[in-house]
Amino acid sequence: MDTGFELREHEDLDIFLRAAPTRAVLELLASKWTMLVLVALGDGRPMRFNELRRRLEGVTQKMLTQTLRALERDGLLTRTVYPTVPPRVEYRLTALGGGLGKLLTAVTDWSREHVAEMRAARAAFEERAAHQPQGVGTAP
Repeated sequence: MDTGFELREHEDLDIFLRAAPTRAVLELLASKWTMLVLVALGDGRPMRFNELRRRLEGVTQKMLTQTLRALERDGLLTRTVYPTVPPRVEYRLTALGGGLGKLLTAVTDWSREHVAEMRAARAAFEERAAHQPQGVGTAP
């Protein structure tokens, strides 16, 4: 079917295409550590590396370092090094990162509001699955 519009010429418009720039942004945001760092810094105050690491229970030093570098590279946060001994480093959201942080805070608020419903749905699903005959699939 010819629509007169070649989608591959407009890759930036279709997030489903591998080469779409918007897909790279979504892949960065899909990382749980990216989301949590942006929400943790969302109140506008700067945080030091170890403060972030303590706040984000379970994150490794390597993963936090990679996440912070990716966010800095993409202009979502700034890294400021102060000339002290030992050097003090602080991370703060940029205006771009702050806007995104507001969106992600809305997602975390939604998750708080609906976590009980999702847990109930999961329990009901597991109950149904436990009583389903062996070998019977769930596909329609």
